[in-house]
Amino acid sequence: MSSPCSRRTFVSSLLATGFGLAGGRSDPVRASSQPLRFGLTPVVLDDRIGFLAAWADWIERQLGRPVVFVQRSRYREILDLLLQGRLDLAWICGYPFVRNLSRLDLIAVPRFRGRPLYQSYFIVGADSEIQRLHDLEGRLFAWADPDSNSGYLYPRFRLTSDGRDPDRFFRRTFFTWGHPRSVEAVAEGLADGAAVDSYVWETLARGHPELTAQTRVLERSPDFGFPPIVAGPALSEPDRQAIRRVLLSQVQEAGGRALLNELNLDSFSIETPDLYDDIARMAGRITGGEGA
Repeated sequence: MSSPCSRRTFVSSLLATGFGLAGGRSDPVRASSQPLRFGLTPVVLDDRIGFLAAWADWIERQLGRPVVFVQRSRYREILDLLLQGRLDLAWICGYPFVRNLSRLDLIAVPRFRGRPLYQSYFIVGADSEIQRLHDLEGRLFAWADPDSNSGYLYPRFRLTSDGRDPDRFFRRTFFTWGHPRSVEAVAEGLADGAAVDSYVWETLARGHPELTAQTRVLERSPDFGFPPIVAGPALSEPDRQAIRRVLLSQVQEAGGRALLNELNLDSFSIETPDLYDDIARMAGRITGGEGA
């Protein structure tokens, strides 16, 4: 996790470049007709098309340039577009972030329930007889995405730490390509268990309680850095500063706060990459530290 010293140093460097963290609505830094291309993975629920249009409009007014959200069902598709310069920034998982630290810049981190943190939830059916993780041995299990921390990396690390082989522990596994779909798979009895993003499960519980009521949280992971918003190589430094300022100021403006509430988030904050050190350590254990 981030140390107070490293975070103070990071914040001080931003302030030195002219970042103010207070002060209401941010004025557009520069007008541009070129759209800002913002990639989204299924960390944002798939049924939020109307919301995304409203959020794009709000950012456009603050930033002074068009904003286009680009959604893909697989994390790797968004990451590839970002690294190829076909997206400017994206909301991604901490796992692909730590595997591409040298090519991605941390813009802002959402705060959920007061902290820039989330967990992995192991879930089973609400009426399932399964009472502990090891009871899932020989069962059908749903992974979210191979580039997901909460839906793939952590559960594999958890089993490996117990001396279990995650490729042999379950009778069969499959990818749902999205945390909401993993919840649905367990709720509908298509899987005996799954590992899902706690933010997604809790947000579904708020908006679709009839769905999450058909599941039960079996085990919660330690805290991890929340999926970050990052810039790719195509986004210039002035534009990085501008979008960071807009996101940090969102909580200070009434319309921005309403959008954050719809996202079930408190705000965006400045954090340092070492917030994701625990994920990097797990990746090193599981994959041998190989890059994406």
